[in-house]
Amino acid sequence: MVFSSMPFLYLLFPLIFIAYFILPFRPWRNGVLLVFSLVFYSWGEPKLVVLMLAAALAAYLGGLVMDRAARSGRAGLKKAACAVTVILLVGNLFVFKYLNFAVENLEFLLGTELSVPEITLPIGISFYTFQILSYVIDLYRGKVGVQRSFFRLALYVSFFPQLIAGPIVRYETVEHEITDRKENLEDAAAGARRFIVGLGKKVLLANALAPIAEAVYGGSPQVCGTALYWLAAVAYTLQLYFDFSGYSDMAIGLGRIFGFHFLENFNYPYIARSVTEYWQRWHISLSSWFKDYVYIPLGGSRVSRGRWILNMLLVWSLTGLWHGASWNYLLWGLCSAVLLILEKLFLRRRLEKLPGVIRWLYAFFMITVTVCIFNLSDLHQLGIALSSMFLYRPTDWLGAVAANSELLRAVYCLPLGMVCMLPVAKWVKLPDNGLSRAVTDLACLALAGVCVCAIISSAYDPFIYFRF
Repeated sequence: MVFSSMPFLYLLFPLIFIAYFILPFRPWRNGVLLVFSLVFYSWGEPKLVVLMLAAALAAYLGGLVMDRAARSGRAGLKKAACAVTVILLVGNLFVFKYLNFAVENLEFLLGTELSVPEITLPIGISFYTFQILSYVIDLYRGKVGVQRSFFRLALYVSFFPQLIAGPIVRYETVEHEITDRKENLEDAAAGARRFIVGLGKKVLLANALAPIAEAVYGGSPQVCGTALYWLAAVAYTLQLYFDFSGYSDMAIGLGRIFGFHFLENFNYPYIARSVTEYWQRWHISLSSWFKDYVYIPLGGSRVSRGRWILNMLLVWSLTGLWHGASWNYLLWGLCSAVLLILEKLFLRRRLEKLPGVIRWLYAFFMITVTVCIFNLSDLHQLGIALSSMFLYRPTDWLGAVAANSELLRAVYCLPLGMVCMLPVAKWVKLPDNGLSRAVTDLACLALAGVCVCAIISSAYDPFIYFRF
């Protein structure tokens, strides 16, 4: 189930909201959230909810063992319990997400066929696995207390707003809110407004931009020359942002309605003036996760230059593969690492001397190219796209539009997307009074109505990050 669907907007969410707020006690309200979160996840694949609960159970039992070992002063047992739990969780992720990929490549290298059954990828497994890992590792480090209630830990793991496509919520962020949060009308209203903004990003921007890239990448390279391939790359870059940041906005908004305060996941990444700054603004929960649990334990930047470069390549290879079992994701991760390394070692001081607009053009250019690599899992198609972008080919505009009229969306979608990726809301300062708040609320209601009309008239369009 997706947030931008009629069953969620008109059935599941109203039921959750009513059932939650008519109950007076916190345990009952948590029970409502847990039950409906499991319903939300199992809507499309009911069997795989057992896998998620099994992963939560492994973390729960591992946490109890670590806590008991810490109380008795048995450091070796605590370390072993943490290691076993992490291995189980990572092993589970590997089997369901990467085993088929590994087998396919082994078959290619060995020139033989290996009999391994096709494994269905559970939706959102990367997100909830990383959330569980954050609990286990932080418990081992002493940053959080052990959760003695499996019910509460299961709620943390399965809470429906961020379950399927993030943001990756660390246990320390919501540890106390699971039992001691305070819901209020102000938070609920702010959460509803945030949800509507995210819904608008997805329904009115991401979904409108999607056909542009699809038309080019699905068309003939002889017709779609250099100009159209760049057009498609920019369109998908914008689509990816509005799709994913829209989901994050909806998740943060829904969490706030029920008294949870998730950290921000995006901070206008496309205004960045370097690739380094971009990664400080994009998918913040994932970047910070790899920094705290992989990069720093490897030594971070407090090592020799050669070791630091190796650390960067390793971390970004893992970041790429986290997104999917495909060579293009690994290539995307390595390209991101190389750009970050080059900026750190050579380019940063030179970039700082350039005008801001030149730095922005450089960053957006690099981001667009890497996002193109991220998008195309077919390496042959990726090669055609990149060669068309960098080796000039004439564009048959009439032929391309005649073959797919969806390309005409670029006339209004791209300019609108470029404007909406900017922090316009921060630039426009409204007076803090009742009139401006009323106008804002009316605008949100109008936006919600437009979104509903768009949903009714369009086909099912899942979020891009659901496949991760």
